[in-house]
Amino acid sequence: MFEDPSYIVPRDLPASLKQESKQIQCVLKLSNNKRPLEEGEKLAVKRAAIEASKTEEPVKGLSNLSLAQTDQAEAHLQGGNLSDSNSLIPELGRDITINCLLRCSRSDYGAIASLNRAFRSLIQSGELYRLRREMGIIEHWVYFSCKLKEWEAFDPIHHRWMHLPPMNASDCFMCADKESLAVGTELLVFGKEVRGNAIYRYNLLTNTWSTGMTMNTPRCLFGSASLGEIAILAGGCDPRGKLLKSAELYNSITGTWIPISSMHKARKMCSGVFMDGKFYVIGGIGEGSSAMLTDVEMYDLETGKWTQIADMFPARIGSDGVSVISAAGEAPPLLAVVNNELYAADHEKEEVRKFDKGRKLWRTLGRLPEQASSMNGWGLAFRACGDRLIVIGGPRDSGGGIVELNGWVPDEGPPHWKLLARQPMCGFVFNCTVMGC
Repeated sequence: MFEDPSYIVPRDLPASLKQESKQIQCVLKLSNNKRPLEEGEKLAVKRAAIEASKTEEPVKGLSNLSLAQTDQAEAHLQGGNLSDSNSLIPELGRDITINCLLRCSRSDYGAIASLNRAFRSLIQSGELYRLRREMGIIEHWVYFSCKLKEWEAFDPIHHRWMHLPPMNASDCFMCADKESLAVGTELLVFGKEVRGNAIYRYNLLTNTWSTGMTMNTPRCLFGSASLGEIAILAGGCDPRGKLLKSAELYNSITGTWIPISSMHKARKMCSGVFMDGKFYVIGGIGEGSSAMLTDVEMYDLETGKWTQIADMFPARIGSDGVSVISAAGEAPPLLAVVNNELYAADHEKEEVRKFDKGRKLWRTLGRLPEQASSMNGWGLAFRACGDRLIVIGGPRDSGGGIVELNGWVPDEGPPHWKLLARQPMCGFVFNCTVMGC
């Protein structure tokens, strides 16, 4: 069932947990071999795992294991003691076992869940992800769709791919405009069905899609961003096409939508980011004009109030240096925040810019990757992924059959993009988001 995966041994384990970590690795290997390992084999497994953690080559097999397969995997393990037990590792105890699992890559959790019912219950409960967040252990994965109903996930640290189960959505939903957002351990995809707006939710814990949730005010073409287990959506259009200035907060732990105060202006086709703990709505089109809005709205979570910031996002100026170019038909602003610094991708000039908070102006840093082609900004993804910027798109000469992921850790110099991965798929990115957990 598995392709002899290499398991990653964390390098920052305290000395008191080194032996426990070794036993965890042996338990994982047992799920593949279905027999206990000899002492010499244990040492070989650990050495191989350490070497695997140093390589940048993709690790196949393990990343494709879904939690939906755990029943089948457990059936294969009926011959061993692990599948007969409903507990974690008795020799270590629950607390030490969990402490070790917290330091495993979350791409290993599918294999861990297949060991027995106790491990599966632990993984699906979300307890590990809650504890990881409290300890500051967060892995950022990129989730994107280049094909209708299909989503891919990429781990830029370990260079692992995971193919999500296909969405069971109607043709109407798949062909309509969609927005996506990752919050907590969920991936939300917003679109329209025949009867109105709809939201599809992917649950990382169960590796399944579901639908049925509704916002207080159904909307599309809104600005949104997440901060841990919460997200804010603002503006957009209602089902009748009316521009909105209302906003609401989503709590992924409780699964509830909470209305918050409205913005000063209604707008659509805008982008949202969190920076310095505050939520910003940037760009977009307002009422009575097709020009890009230059003022920005900032929401303070502590006070629950919006503040307008004038001329924070410049309008696009024509070649004559005077006329303002219409934003109609263009994608929402391509924005990303890394270490509380705001960056933007200019799809027309193919440049990366950074907002200087002190001088309150945008500074050009350098070029986007050569493969960052788009159609007025559509089909190109520009996201923050941990401490790096990620650009996803297809090369111009690929004929639409290749998508490339390029990354750069911002510093004081110009961008130096590193190719993280290439995959044979449509080079046009329909939706993209980043999940950190």
